[in-house]
Amino acid sequence: MDWSKLPDLIAVGLLAWAFASVARNSPTRVSAHWLTAWLLIVLHFFTFMLVPLRAPYGDVADYAGVLALIWAGILFMRASVPYRHENSSLLMLMVVLSTYTLYTGALMSSAPKLITGIAAVLLGLAPVAVALIFIREFTHPLRWLAVGLQAVLAALLLFLQNRPNGADLSLNAVLFTVYLGAASHFWYMYRRASTGAIITIVGFFLWASVFLVSPLIIHFKPQLPLDGEVWNLPKYVAAVGMILVLLEDQIAHSKHLALHDPLTGLPNRRLFHDRLSSALERARRSEEQVALLIIDLDRFKQVNDTLGHHVGDLLLQEVARMFSGRVRRSDTVARTGGDEFAIILEGPTNRSEAKLVGRTLVKLLEQPIRLESRMVTVDASMGLAIFPDDAVDEESLCIRADLRMYDFKRTSAAETRFSPKPETPPSHPAQLDNETAIL
Repeated sequence: MDWSKLPDLIAVGLLAWAFASVARNSPTRVSAHWLTAWLLIVLHFFTFMLVPLRAPYGDVADYAGVLALIWAGILFMRASVPYRHENSSLLMLMVVLSTYTLYTGALMSSAPKLITGIAAVLLGLAPVAVALIFIREFTHPLRWLAVGLQAVLAALLLFLQNRPNGADLSLNAVLFTVYLGAASHFWYMYRRASTGAIITIVGFFLWASVFLVSPLIIHFKPQLPLDGEVWNLPKYVAAVGMILVLLEDQIAHSKHLALHDPLTGLPNRRLFHDRLSSALERARRSEEQVALLIIDLDRFKQVNDTLGHHVGDLLLQEVARMFSGRVRRSDTVARTGGDEFAIILEGPTNRSEAKLVGRTLVKLLEQPIRLESRMVTVDASMGLAIFPDDAVDEESLCIRADLRMYDFKRTSAAETRFSPKPETPPSHPAQLDNETAIL
């Protein structure tokens, strides 16, 4: 056994363990793909320890180690795509893994040139065939990047494998292409100026360059004193970067939870006040108006008490969706209480426009809302306040909108009540499943 690989095995194993610990609570959905890939890297170092064993065990270990490295790169590449759960993407993954496995096996087993050539052709043509079969689904540029890289690689392999030392050159070309693809995919999907993303992208590009620079140095500068461990450094750079990406995502997720309502996804009261304060400050500088709408769902408690909290939650989610779809992207819809929503309308706006928006939102609730197998109709009360006409500061503006909303409740001509639609009410709330509730 090659015990010189043990420090690398321990180091990568510890990084994989740290990665797993961070990924366990990470909101990043791709973390499972990343973890699987790092476990394959651990397998790569372990099998390379077994390469000195006598044939055929050493040869099998060598093949398994190289294949683990290739598969890890493919998983890194796949983890970065948004369409990985589509059937065409799963089929492409199976085809790519199979063709790389076949070609690597033919290359490392010193198969006849005809067999190796056929394997290289399959490496390039099989992904193209899948792309043509599912061409309507191949709309994302990363799909065609992956297919193009593999087609170019196949053409290069047909040229390299017949040259002196062609097996080593071809193997390095395969690994270079795989990790260049991983670097390109990660760069495309994580184009953000964060420390973790930058370190990971640099790490993957350095990792790919190892398979290009190392053969060149060995060929042209064999006397250059370079420790073999230098070529493993990009792996650690990429690992540290990916751990930082997970930590950054966790921090961003925690910030989002602190500022958003977990049920509806809308800004909560804290973020609402921050945005209202910013909107008023911008309005002061530009001498424009800001409208604040407060909309309260009448007798929402009776929905919860009669149909259950689950239906009440569904109602809030649907109302949030309806309100968000009827305002501009520059405006803010927030859930500021149990059944209370606040809408900030920034300029250019005026009182008549704000009233029209408010009436439109209230009118949306006059139509029955389907919630699973039942229909629910809910009334709402609205209050409107305009900055700076009604108030010149945030607190006063909120108070004025609240007071007008309660005035709306008291002066509403329609009597709000909750009663099931059938003439004979059911004896148990559970029997309301297919009925209409009116609020």
